[in-house]
Amino acid sequence: MKTTSVRQKCIDRTGWLFMLPAIVFGTVFLIVPIVMCFLYSFSDFYMLRPEATQTVWFDNYVALFRDEIFGKAIGNTLLFVVIVVPVQCALALGLALLVNRKDRGYGIFKLAYFAPVITSMTVVSLLFQLFYARDGGVFNLLLSAIGVPAQGFLQDESQAMFCIIFMSVWQGAGYQMIIFLAGLQGVPKELYEAADIDAANAWDKFTHITLPSIAPISSFVFVITLVGAFKMFTQSYIMTSGGPNDSTLTVVYYIFQKGMSEQLVGYGSAISMLFTAAFILASVFKNLGAKGIGAYKKYRASVLGGY
Repeated sequence: MKTTSVRQKCIDRTGWLFMLPAIVFGTVFLIVPIVMCFLYSFSDFYMLRPEATQTVWFDNYVALFRDEIFGKAIGNTLLFVVIVVPVQCALALGLALLVNRKDRGYGIFKLAYFAPVITSMTVVSLLFQLFYARDGGVFNLLLSAIGVPAQGFLQDESQAMFCIIFMSVWQGAGYQMIIFLAGLQGVPKELYEAADIDAANAWDKFTHITLPSIAPISSFVFVITLVGAFKMFTQSYIMTSGGPNDSTLTVVYYIFQKGMSEQLVGYGSAISMLFTAAFILASVFKNLGAKGIGAYKKYRASVLGGY
């Protein structure tokens, strides 16, 4: 029978002591709130009358599927995600390719493109709120200079979400750019030298060397951009308060509105749990899809000879 030495026990005890703060804070600020949110979602807990709380079981979830505003919030969130994720990732990759050049003077672009990221989203939202103003806003002044009538922008139901999308892409692309840049600088130079010998053009190098080499980085950037887009809140809260006519209301903002502003904690918790379940399902499907692609590649390599 194998016995643990005194030294090994001391090392294990030290490891647990180092882990203890993370375990405690993770339990208090992550696990406990999730459990409380799950329990509250089956109640009619109202913050101003906590003593009158009753268990309503699935009534909150049933009400969600009848809530037209919740449906609108889902649609707005999906619109934001569908546009922001691919556009921001593509823009970040393009910027990374640009600043990855060794030419003199290109270093200043790294700072210029990354500067919006280190600026608070609240500050950026307030700034763009002034830019989008109907009277005296920078964008309307530019449009009037070329003879285009003043636009409503954030006051226009059909334009408000696209205005927020434009600002969000501009503000966040610098962060993904830095990650892409790290990936690009890790691509072996020998691959490009071999491609030059074979007389490959720039597009061939990009599609056959650059993209495959940064595939893991690209997957990571896609995931963090996707998660960040689904959690969009600050822009709508600061710039439009979810309006006009709920055109910029997102799921996270609706959770805040119900749970904090209206203090309907039970209903807000039900929205949170449904949102969490959707994320879990999306993660499961993503992992299954990745495994399926990997299995198909192995099948092609073993049975079809890679063709």
